[in-house]
Amino acid sequence: MTTVPDAPVTPTVPTDPAASAVRAARRRDRRVYTRSHPVLFALLAATRRSPVTRIGGTVLVHGTEPCRQALTRVPLDRAAPGTTGGAARELSAGGLLFDQEGTGHRAARRTLADDLGAAGVERLRPVWRDVLARRLAPLAAGRDVDLVPLARELAGATVRALLRTTGDPEGIAKAAAEAAALAVRDHLPGPRPPGTARAAAAAAARLEALLAPDRPGGEPEPALRAMLAVAAVSTTVAALPRAAAWCADARLWEQAADDRLRPALVAELLRVTAPSPLLPRVTAADADLDGCPVRSGDRLILVARHAARAHDRRPDALRPAPPAVAQLVFGAGPHACPGARLARAQLDDALAALAPHRPTVRRARVDRGAALPGWRSLTVRAGDVDRSGEER
Repeated sequence: MTTVPDAPVTPTVPTDPAASAVRAARRRDRRVYTRSHPVLFALLAATRRSPVTRIGGTVLVHGTEPCRQALTRVPLDRAAPGTTGGAARELSAGGLLFDQEGTGHRAARRTLADDLGAAGVERLRPVWRDVLARRLAPLAAGRDVDLVPLARELAGATVRALLRTTGDPEGIAKAAAEAAALAVRDHLPGPRPPGTARAAAAAAARLEALLAPDRPGGEPEPALRAMLAVAAVSTTVAALPRAAAWCADARLWEQAADDRLRPALVAELLRVTAPSPLLPRVTAADADLDGCPVRSGDRLILVARHAARAHDRRPDALRPAPPAVAQLVFGAGPHACPGARLARAQLDDALAALAPHRPTVRRARVDRGAALPGWRSLTVRAGDVDRSGEER
């Protein structure tokens, strides 16, 4: 009797469902970069293994410590062309919130310190909670919800309440997004399309008109109000849907539902989404970054996404990144974003409202024209949840 030898057995490698989910989440989130700015993303990916890389007169800063040093120790020209401040000055001739120096900078910050502090955030909280309750109600009925229009209305309503204006929230958000998209073109390498400066100035004027205070007197000047609106709308519309997609794809809803873990998860998701992934700056004096000589007038591209380890460290509320690393997505030092507390509070409430539904992503489309990497639409639907709140 002839026997047939057994076929060789290929050992099976057990798969880690959690690791697979994280990979899927990262693949989806990477699309907001590769489909909106593919050339820039490829350049940054190719140079990220070096903490600091010079390409002609531009210095790319990827490392955590070099990025912090650039923000806190290197003298910067905050109004130079190609920087956030330079783009802002083209939008309006008035004062700026994030890039001023000296007494003007301190006075501008004091103007909004109360509204952006703990008490101010609590005053604003009912505004965005109302938007969340109304916009997310269809999930309970098994219907789809697009989180991008939700984020847009939430941001516009918050700006309206913060600046005490009567403008329509959707109109404010649309005008702020348009102004931001035009201004950000000055940040990116390459020539600007003809007429960009005129179009940006016109967009800023429309935004300033929508933000006129309902009771003039003691309010920030128009340019400051416009810059605050641009920052608030752009980052919220970029961050909130991306964070929700991470929770859905990486199976983080259990952490989002836990009141004790959610604050850490919020910080982790803001770190990983890095709503403002690049911080363009220009040096005002010679310096040294991680052994790389930097000359006065060099252009710095601070890659906050890489400095905060967004590209290789998964979000996890049980093992979060050190606060000093996570904070880099908001900058560092005296010019760090004053709206960080507001951003964390809004995302915390959004995750708390979404978590009971354990939503899954149904459809997602990248916004190729937005100022910051994000989704043009991100449609979710409630998952299959039993009475204990566990997904089935």
